[in-house]
Amino acid sequence: MLIINIKENESIDKALKRFKKKFEKTGVLRELRARTAFEKPSVRRRTQVLKAVYRQKQYVTENY
Repeated sequence: MLIINIKENESIDKALKRFKKKFEKTGVLRELRARTAFEKPSVRRRTQVLKAVYRQKQYVTENY
């Protein structure tokens, strides 16, 4: 369960923004979307490899 403590004189908008950030970090929605349709393990591995390649390219272009 996600708990957000509202500080004194803090607007509801800021508290809601903090809640949304915390909720996004938990990855609940990502997992829910992944479970809606079955994905073969080979396809899952392929997408992970493609994402890793993309991240590696981004890292190389930023640092070199």
